[in-house]
Amino acid sequence: MPRPPLLRPATLTSPARRRTVLKLGGTLLLSVVAPLPARAAQILAVRVWPAEDYTRVTLENDTDLKAEHFLVPDPPRLVVDIDGLALNDTLKGLVAKIESNDPYIKQVRVGQNRPNVVRLVFDLKEAVKPQVFTLAPVAEYKHRLIFDLYPVREADPIAALIEKGEWSPGDGTATAVPAVPVPPAQPVAPDPVARLEAEIAAMNANPAPRVTQPALIPPQVLGKPGAKPALPANNVVRMVTIALDPGHGGEDPGAIGPSGTREKDIVLAVAKKLKARLEALPNTRVMLTRDGDYFVPLGTRVEKARKVQADLFVSIHADAFIEARARGSSVFVLSEKGASSTAARWLATDQNKADLIGGVNFAKHDRQLASVLFDLSTTAQINDSLKLGKAVLGEIGGINRLHKAAVEQAGFAVLKAPDIPSILVETAFISNPEEEAKLRDDGYQDQLANAITKGIKRYFSANPPMAKSRTT
Repeated sequence: MPRPPLLRPATLTSPARRRTVLKLGGTLLLSVVAPLPARAAQILAVRVWPAEDYTRVTLENDTDLKAEHFLVPDPPRLVVDIDGLALNDTLKGLVAKIESNDPYIKQVRVGQNRPNVVRLVFDLKEAVKPQVFTLAPVAEYKHRLIFDLYPVREADPIAALIEKGEWSPGDGTATAVPAVPVPPAQPVAPDPVARLEAEIAAMNANPAPRVTQPALIPPQVLGKPGAKPALPANNVVRMVTIALDPGHGGEDPGAIGPSGTREKDIVLAVAKKLKARLEALPNTRVMLTRDGDYFVPLGTRVEKARKVQADLFVSIHADAFIEARARGSSVFVLSEKGASSTAARWLATDQNKADLIGGVNFAKHDRQLASVLFDLSTTAQINDSLKLGKAVLGEIGGINRLHKAAVEQAGFAVLKAPDIPSILVETAFISNPEEEAKLRDDGYQDQLANAITKGIKRYFSANPPMAKSRTT
């Protein structure tokens, strides 16, 4: 018996049937385009960077997160609510990341406060000024949500030196050979921008005289660490202050060598060795812009050097290039007229990205002050920097091949202190396997510290420090 047709032609053409089919199609279409429930963001990594300057907590995630925060006193706590987030094991791991020696965080509690909202509660050791902000993807990082916990009272680098016995709380002087006396202290303008502009105008109008004979640190004394020259009575002069700047740190690892060596670790080790060598010289004290693994913005590095009235600023780095065969040490100073080579321009551009990678809260950044610091560099500062750079490069050339035989120039942001001779030392190419191995070697690090120290001694022998006419 023949099978009956599934649909009769009359049914297909029936108006009522057509409406039924259209309704079914519309329902199917709506089910396709209807919005799906929002997917919760995923925390990919958590990192904590404790330091005396501030503690940073980083949550790296796969999308831009929205967070609200508030402070609770007695006992002090910071409460953060993160929207669009589900609790996962990575975020729970933040609890174990808090170290007992963290200056500001006692512990952290993490929980699902309500659907799609995670709450973090930081139990604090003291009151803090928090900054909570996000960073867009850059370099190897995805989206980042940052919590910076600053002390209520801003860290003072001079106070830190006084605490370590490296700065006189009186007039900052030390017994030494006869020299230009330090003038009386001048009142400090309350506005840092106005103060800086006034100082630069005064320096340009009446440059401070240099000591010619005898030198503030005479050559015969420089060669004998710990030696004390015979002095007439009542001869007093300030100490020489040197700011050492280990590049990168914290969220910013710098260049990474073929075997995984991180630039930030190498340059900190070299800077600490160099600090010890310099402090063995008479009447010399040293300030590190960072003494641990945390990030310091470029402008803050410059400001730290100015706050301690540094006579020199030396930034320590390890070079890198896309080709592994590049090798050699280099010294760079600031340029007013563009880079001295394409390589110098490329390096300066790369180094100036540090604030983006390390993570700066630009919403809170004093752009006006930064502009003054970065734009009012003087010709005299660059000329002195070139002299210092040549002296240091000559000594480094005795322990390692030089990438370039002359000091190079480019627009490095970290070298733009208007009144401090400043150089950037690229110790070797960390991207070269042979030089990476040298940088990891404790003996080579000692050689680098000795060479830079000799270069600084040579510079001061020919260019005694200026008499100070400003106060912090």
